[in-house]
Amino acid sequence: MFIDPFQSSAFKRAQKVRFEPAHNPEPQVMMDINTTPLIDVLLVLIIMLIITIPAQLHSVNLNMPVAQPPVKKIDPVVIKITIDASNTVSWNGKALSDNRELEPLFDALRHQEPAPEIHIRAAAKTRYGSVIMVMASAQRHGLKKIGVLGSEQFSK
Repeated sequence: MFIDPFQSSAFKRAQKVRFEPAHNPEPQVMMDINTTPLIDVLLVLIIMLIITIPAQLHSVNLNMPVAQPPVKKIDPVVIKITIDASNTVSWNGKALSDNRELEPLFDALRHQEPAPEIHIRAAAKTRYGSVIMVMASAQRHGLKKIGVLGSEQFSK
């Protein structure tokens, strides 16, 4: 036969003893702290601290630059000079009869803004002196943006 320990009379007596209030004539000591006055005091201290701190009224004066509109970039004029195998010089596709015709053309470009770019392309069989003559003439007239194109054909 099975006896349930929770139904026994000893268990019921132990429950009564444990949950019944004690008949003690002395008042019990309260173990909780009352935090309401503590919070009130802390709030008053925080308010006093905020009032006594001086307001930050000083500032830093900065001279900021004024924005300028971006300058529109003007692409330079590109002059294409080609020198073929027979040492004939061409100015933008137009063949020149003599190398002296380059002088007034370069002189007209001298004061142009922005400075024009001179692209020189020479054939593989062109004499070196013809290319140097064109470059020297451009430099004499103050043109500084000179480039030699097609040099990859000579690296073979």
